Amino acid sequence: MNDELRNLYQEVIVDHGRKPRNFRKIDGATGIAEGFNPLCGDQLTLYVKLADGVIEDIAFQGAGCAISKASASLMTMALKGKKQEEALALFGRVHDMLTEGPNGEVKPEEVGKLAVLSGVWEFPMRVKCATLAWHTLRSALEASGAQISTE
Repeated sequence: MNDELRNLYQEVIVDHGRKPRNFRKIDGATGIAEGFNPLCGDQLTLYVKLADGVIEDIAFQGAGCAISKASASLMTMALKGKKQEEALALFGRVHDMLTEGPNGEVKPEEVGKLAVLSGVWEFPMRVKCATLAWHTLRSALEASGAQISTE
């Protein structure tokens, strides 16, 4: 990744970390899940409102590092209006991008705007920050109610 692109990606992450989108509670959510990263203290509650298998609304609340908040913010923006199956498929692609890096099967362009998170793979301790919201999403969609931990 060139320096100009890396800087742009960092700016987007900082912006979403400081001013996360969809940072609120949803009344009447059909799925709620809590996620916690004991390594750095990131914690969030994810709210999902499904209607006929489509994510009608999605939001989160919590506290954490810029990467954790930015990932949750970007995720909520990307998933509104998507079918549940599409959301779970995107979870898989983003997770692979974050854990396998540029040598993996998933290329950043395959995840659209979520590609701004692609550089996180270079910092293994931060991958858990970036994937926390995504693992919590899976629990909310499955309506398991289980608290998710990155450990």
